[in-house]
Amino acid sequence: MHALLSGFAPIWTLTAIGYAVARGGLLGPAAEAVLGRFVFHVAMPAALFMMVSRARLGSFVNPSMLAFAAGTVLASAAGFAVARRFFGRGTAEGAISGMASGYVNSANLGIPVAVQVLGDASFVAQIILFQVLLVSPVILTLLDRGTDRSSTHWRAGFRRVLTMPVRNPIIMASLLGLLVSATGVRPPLAVAHSLDLLGAAAVPTALITLGLSLHGRPDTAAAPDTEAAEEGAAGPGNRPEVATVVALKTLLQPLIAFAVGGPLLLDLPEHQLLAVVLCSALPTAQNAFIYARQYGLDTRLARNAVVASTVVSMATLSFATWALGPSRG
Repeated sequence: MHALLSGFAPIWTLTAIGYAVARGGLLGPAAEAVLGRFVFHVAMPAALFMMVSRARLGSFVNPSMLAFAAGTVLASAAGFAVARRFFGRGTAEGAISGMASGYVNSANLGIPVAVQVLGDASFVAQIILFQVLLVSPVILTLLDRGTDRSSTHWRAGFRRVLTMPVRNPIIMASLLGLLVSATGVRPPLAVAHSLDLLGAAAVPTALITLGLSLHGRPDTAAAPDTEAAEEGAAGPGNRPEVATVVALKTLLQPLIAFAVGGPLLLDLPEHQLLAVVLCSALPTAQNAFIYARQYGLDTRLARNAVVASTVVSMATLSFATWALGPSRG
């Protein structure tokens, strides 16, 4: 339990600092929007570029990743489908629901938990690559299509999809990182160090931004129209919808990963199965909140899912460690 608490402590601390800053009005009313744009357009692309450029891309194709990917894909698809069918959300809102249901907090929580519980964070590195290179582009494409109100013509839509890597800093940084990794060309040391420093600001700034959003002011990222304002409890942050997303994230995703990686299918070794289930049980990444804000969507679902799943995952991670850990055998 101490290992888990040490991993969760920075999340709660930085989120609480963000809340206190908002409550005191230290950074002004525009702080949440400005910091959110900084994370999405500057800090996160720098972090992703350096991480992908240094990775061995062939390392994440293995049975353990198949089990993890199965849980991610099915939980995310379930979140998207439930949001669309039962809560009446559009494509973009459904994409955020799907992301909140299956995109794990692999960086600032997955790494310390893996080091403490598993003694090795190499599998988390593979998960980060999988989410950055495969999951994020799908989510961002849905967000891009779902928020495009300029034209419904198929040619315009096709053109937007083709040009999205140029317009989206997350995808562009990942593609440039892939190019650097494939060619073996490395940026100059001074440039790499500068990007490392900039990228290191992504996670803490995202958590501070999340804390700012919890202060309870009107959600400036939500659509400003009267209908959205009157939506109230029926909006994307309502309790049944948040509870559904959190259940998909913290229960369904690790259960699918266990079913695929367990004796009936892939029959992974004990330590690999623990790694897959443990990482699948990680809470929703704050990226879902940052993406929702950047695309001008109501951020309540993403924000509440991040906070609630982080609380619930303390129990699911503890249970997974107890049930599948070496001491259990």
